Amino acid sequence: MDVSIVDIFDPDTYVDGPPHEVFAELRRTDPVHWQEMADGSGCWAVLKHADVMHVARHPGMFSASLGGVVVEDLEPEQLSMMRMMLLAMDPPGHAQYRRPLVPHFGRQAIADLEDRVRAICQEVLAAAGEQGDVEFVHDVCAKLPSQVIGELFGIPREDWERVQRWAELATSGQDADVSGGEDPGSASVEMAMYAIEFAGRRRAAPPIDDLTSLILGATFGEGSMSDVDFGSFFVQLVTAGNDTTKTMLSSGLHALLTHPDQLGDLRTDPSLVPGAVEEVLRWANPLHYFRRTAAEDTELAGTRIEAGQKVAMLYTSANRDEDVFPDPQRFDIHRDPNPHLSFGIAEHFCLGAHLARLEGRVFFEELLATFPTIELAGEPARVRSNLNNSFKRMPVRLGR
Repeated sequence: MDVSIVDIFDPDTYVDGPPHEVFAELRRTDPVHWQEMADGSGCWAVLKHADVMHVARHPGMFSASLGGVVVEDLEPEQLSMMRMMLLAMDPPGHAQYRRPLVPHFGRQAIADLEDRVRAICQEVLAAAGEQGDVEFVHDVCAKLPSQVIGELFGIPREDWERVQRWAELATSGQDADVSGGEDPGSASVEMAMYAIEFAGRRRAAPPIDDLTSLILGATFGEGSMSDVDFGSFFVQLVTAGNDTTKTMLSSGLHALLTHPDQLGDLRTDPSLVPGAVEEVLRWANPLHYFRRTAAEDTELAGTRIEAGQKVAMLYTSANRDEDVFPDPQRFDIHRDPNPHLSFGIAEHFCLGAHLARLEGRVFFEELLATFPTIELAGEPARVRSNLNNSFKRMPVRLGR
């Protein structure tokens, strides 16, 4: 296989699904692979599970802050805003901003949300059932995380759809069907401006029991968070809570529908749902990669990396590493253990992992209990994106 003809950072490479055969060949022959990019720059693609973990566990060597977390070079104002997001902070600032939030995203705090998440699922699925034929990505999957995040932050209900739209643009704006002619680069800025204005309103009102009041009232490092800082923080938490969860749910159903034996096992034994969610996360991880930048000259798996060079942790490849996962190209809801890297690892392990797992588990429990038959009603279409491993359309027929 001539892997040199495949640009693994070209969004067009992913319109028919990730190039898993290319990744497998590179894991075997060139696991730290230099990829020339269309803009004349280049980036090291890290394809092995152990090497991705090494990069993630050495933030002093591989910085999230220096160049941001996407392979494209950002405008200075975009990079400045990204650096106020947890995902692009290096130590010690990362811990200072993360620490006050951890208890509110912990296992027990999230478990307390189960009844509300289940009620939202039931409402969403009841509405979908009345339609029968639905566009599953937006008519169903987008609605659960949009409402959960809206309630957690106290976002006015009339703004939920607008915020969800910004979140989708931020991760899928390379696709003209998704962007609809809008400037993808402006989506995060617009969401941040909304959040700054929202923070101003909330500071002028008595605090209530939600994440917005918690964040605005907490101490981060040496002081409280400014409204501008809150804007950047809000963009990351809301985008992750909205769009990646939508992706997990829609990709999960597609994986089950295209593997009917696994779907049958799940219907026979609903206790398998948590393991199925983990396999969905491995098999169809919502994000293909995150970038780091080498802070100094170093070496990874025998490959010399120079200071300032881009380094991308390819989760889509690492999650199918033959050295870690037996029969890695097989979708198997019984897989155990399942040490996928879809939530990241080390200090950047996803803050919302417990919430995503709860939403995934409850959603599939309710979906399978509500609809005895579920089938594709047309050909799904994938997002054109080198970042977002997602569907943009999935026609589904729901039968009672």
